[in-house]
Amino acid sequence: MSQYVGLDVSLKEVSICVVDGSGKVLARSSLSTDPDAIAMFLAEAAPDAERVVHESGQLSTWLTRELAKRGVPVVCIDARVAHKALSARLNKSDSADAEGLAHLARTGWFVKVHVRSEASDRVRALIGARERLLRMRKELEAHIRGVLKTFGIRMGSVGHAGNRQSFRDQLAEAVADDPVLGLVAERMIPIHRTLCVSVETLEDELVALAGKSETARRLMTVPGVGAITALAFIATIDDPLRFRRSTDVGAFLGLTPRRYQSGEIDRSGRISKCGDGDMRRLLVSAATSLMTQVRRFSALKSWAVRLSGRKGFKKAAVATARKIAVILHAIWRDGTEFNWTKETAT
Repeated sequence: MSQYVGLDVSLKEVSICVVDGSGKVLARSSLSTDPDAIAMFLAEAAPDAERVVHESGQLSTWLTRELAKRGVPVVCIDARVAHKALSARLNKSDSADAEGLAHLARTGWFVKVHVRSEASDRVRALIGARERLLRMRKELEAHIRGVLKTFGIRMGSVGHAGNRQSFRDQLAEAVADDPVLGLVAERMIPIHRTLCVSVETLEDELVALAGKSETARRLMTVPGVGAITALAFIATIDDPLRFRRSTDVGAFLGLTPRRYQSGEIDRSGRISKCGDGDMRRLLVSAATSLMTQVRRFSALKSWAVRLSGRKGFKKAAVATARKIAVILHAIWRDGTEFNWTKETAT
């Protein structure tokens, strides 16, 4: 007899409900959020479990991997879709949610969430750490500039290359005659230097990883795409076979317009911004680099520049980012490289 299990997961506890093919509740339990404890309970209460579902959340990636290692037929489902079904229940409780998830497992009325590989998440951790350190550095620089403007001190621009030593030199020189501002600079300069060194170290590590990856090297043949963008794309998509068509990647990354259609109304809005926001920003940055810095001609750049003339730079950059995502997926899937001469498909 087939059995179906719902897991309502929190940081400390998991509510479990087991139902049979007709929807009859066979067992309930509340355990600590421990894969071993969950697997042991299911081995006794649901030895013939056909499907075990839980919603996407903070622990969903880790729990899915650990339960799968223990032979549990676990499926992570989209929490937004599951919420629509669970919200129809009269009473809200962990036990009721677990039962609702068990019925979703039985009926198949859910959307499965892809759980990335551990290797992909490790690369994403490196990229995320670099992004966070960059933001901290920018916030520190903006704070210092704002404080100095209060005293009529305006610092000049700073180049992007190197470790931004010129910013620290300007700061030290600007506050040399003020003991209070000098104390501020004395504490801020080492922090700024540490942030710069940390960013450079992570960038060097990511560039080295990209150099070792045959797929990343092929993706980097696309104009505007560097090592970090290529690695981020690989880590975000994880498996190119997830998508039947390369054009689906644009929607997955939130780079396609929203649509509202009802009766005689049919309108398109701004891009959906679903999916990974950092990946989307990297793609837009790659598109901007293609349109403003890459000098070598390609059909892709020609298309982007023409679109910019018709729709404006910002809209063209977003559309070009979507096209780059589609090209990256096609190159990854087909084992090819970017073709600089042939016209790029839409």
